[in-house]
Amino acid sequence: MSGNGSHPASVSSLLLGFSSPGANADAIADFYKGHTVTIYIGYAPGGGYDLYGRLAARHIGRHILGSPTVVAQNMPGAGSLKLANFLYNVAPKNGSVLGVISQSTPQEEALGTSGVSYESNKFNWIGRITSNVELSVVWHTSKIQTVEDAKTREVTVAGTGPTSASVVYPKVLNGVAGTKFKVISGYGGSAEGVLAMERGETMGALLSWASLKSTRRSWLADKKVFVLVQYAPKRHGDLPDVPAMTELGSTPDERRILALYASGAEIGRAITAPPGVPPERVKALRKAFEDMIRDGDFLAEVKKRNIEFDPLTGEELQKVVSEAGSIPPSLVARARAVRE
Repeated sequence: MSGNGSHPASVSSLLLGFSSPGANADAIADFYKGHTVTIYIGYAPGGGYDLYGRLAARHIGRHILGSPTVVAQNMPGAGSLKLANFLYNVAPKNGSVLGVISQSTPQEEALGTSGVSYESNKFNWIGRITSNVELSVVWHTSKIQTVEDAKTREVTVAGTGPTSASVVYPKVLNGVAGTKFKVISGYGGSAEGVLAMERGETMGALLSWASLKSTRRSWLADKKVFVLVQYAPKRHGDLPDVPAMTELGSTPDERRILALYASGAEIGRAITAPPGVPPERVKALRKAFEDMIRDGDFLAEVKKRNIEFDPLTGEELQKVVSEAGSIPPSLVARARAVRE
């Protein structure tokens, strides 16, 4: 009989354990019901990040417990560094704010880029809608058709912020592969950069394969642009004749540096939440993301708009992010120097 005193506590604990999933769900639904979730996009309207951020905003709300209103809002600046720092240091840590930030976020941290005030692994990564391959493209009137051509004459290209891919990638190729890209920076976003190329202000621009495929596919068929290089670890299946940047290094160290810069392709167009969001809300947001990417209306829009779709769950993406900024310490200084 001496054990009788412990039974009520044990039974209560069991009952509490059995009821907690439902209780958690109710608490999450109560938090989100009647409230607004904001998905901030770290770039100006009109580009690839904007495309995917707004796609998620249209569909994820009905899969979050409590069915909150979801809105998309742009917060451009410094290649999304402004938004990454905001999410990490300022944004509410309650699950009401999400973000779409640069696929090179871990890379900038690894290189000690000025202004970085975050740790990539501490973000709560919710899921990836697609991997993403950035491309250097040139307008058909430029007389440049291959990356080898870009080693023989100057190629002006439109750029945005100092840590943006449109500025960094061409400079990296200049430093490692001997190309002669001249970056004209200061454009408000990738859409402005592409317009600059069309208007003849520059010879080329950076454009994601996702954007080219969904909004400007006729450019390839009509030979309006030539794709010089794809910034990815390996060639995309749709672009078998375009070299990946990792192929352009001539030594193991050069290829390792290029692999670092190419690693962001696996992060792609992803949704993240600030650090410190309660684990049960992170779990609920990841579940909502997984439900969204299986949703019929979501998939119908992806198909109708010819949107690139290559998803990863939040758990899978968290692992990708943890590996993306990997580089031997002995190469950090050189990896920084090649983009100067």
